[in-house]
Amino acid sequence: MQKRLTTILTELKGHSPFTLFGALTGIVCMLLFKNLSQQTSQRIFYIFHPSHVILSAMVTASMFELHTKRPKFLVVLLVGFFGSIGIATLSDSLIPYVGELLLGMHVHAHEHAGFAEHAHIGFIEGWYIVIPAAIAGVLIAYFKPKTKFPHAGHVLLSTWASSFHMLMAMGGQLPIWKAVGSFAFLFLAVWLPCCISDIIFPLLFVKPTRNRQDLQDRISATKTQSHEENKSELK
Repeated sequence: MQKRLTTILTELKGHSPFTLFGALTGIVCMLLFKNLSQQTSQRIFYIFHPSHVILSAMVTASMFELHTKRPKFLVVLLVGFFGSIGIATLSDSLIPYVGELLLGMHVHAHEHAGFAEHAHIGFIEGWYIVIPAAIAGVLIAYFKPKTKFPHAGHVLLSTWASSFHMLMAMGGQLPIWKAVGSFAFLFLAVWLPCCISDIIFPLLFVKPTRNRQDLQDRISATKTQSHEENKSELK
């Protein structure tokens, strides 16, 4: 248990530099588009959020499939679907929403809106886009599992989705202290959820191998395989 926890912490640390870069691009987006209307920001959010869900489903299902012997389709579907929907909601909607409340941003919603509309919970408010996106991601992964590119794209798309979620509550104002606070919440919204979704969550459902490989062995194997996939694609 201690070894597994150490491995997880190592992976989180290793992913932090790229996540930091992603959060910086999110702040740039917020500075460039701070004067967008709430409706326009919401439309853009529902481009980035479903795209994030697709890549999240792809990499979550791929990670599970690559480390499971003869995986059953239904199990791959359930792991990829719930992993991507749950983590993308946390990353793109819930953490940014908490940030908006703590930073004193005005959360736009119609008078009779419930929590799902206030927090813009994608699989409820935009279920007709988000749920098919998750299923599509799992199907892609089932027939051609990959983990490298989807994870990098996953991080950036998650950052941009979170950015436009916060822009919906910005009201055209982004003073320095709110920009710094937004950066912190963007980093947190992407760093922990994306690593949980792409690495930790799918491997929780993988049965121990006969020689009792630990989590680090599985992750290292996946990274090596992803590197080989990229080399072959460049050729």
